Amino acid sequence: MKVRDPEGQTWRVTRRWVPWRRRLKAPGSGPLDGLNGLGDDPVSAIIAIVLLILALPFIILALFVAFEFLLLLLLIPFAALARVAFGAHWTIEARRGFTIWWDAPAGGWRESGEQIGSVARAIQEGQLPPRTVGAGDEPAADRAAE
Repeated sequence: MKVRDPEGQTWRVTRRWVPWRRRLKAPGSGPLDGLNGLGDDPVSAIIAIVLLILALPFIILALFVAFEFLLLLLLIPFAALARVAFGAHWTIEARRGFTIWWDAPAGGWRESGEQIGSVARAIQEGQLPPRTVGAGDEPAADRAAE
């Protein structure tokens, strides 16, 4: 559910569909983002070939990441169906923009839907959830178990 707080900031309150947290990197932070300035002379071609050879491990890594993403896309429907069919507990999360700000276990499908609605209403009224997940932190449920 997408809502705005009184200051106009966009929040998303959703169920976490996979049992782990996503780790996203900002666009423009990759190893080959600075290659836009290469020219068409022989020296630039040699530099481009050397950089391509140096970037080969990153290209292979990108292929593995793409394979993992495709595997994830294939598994999500089965994981979601299993969660709904067997009554698995869901974790809901509130994201400020695309940054995870807060997360908490929410029970079954119906309970998590009700909690999503109540958290979204609270955010719209200006009652922001406490920050429980920071950049690079583990989910709050993992910290509570310690």
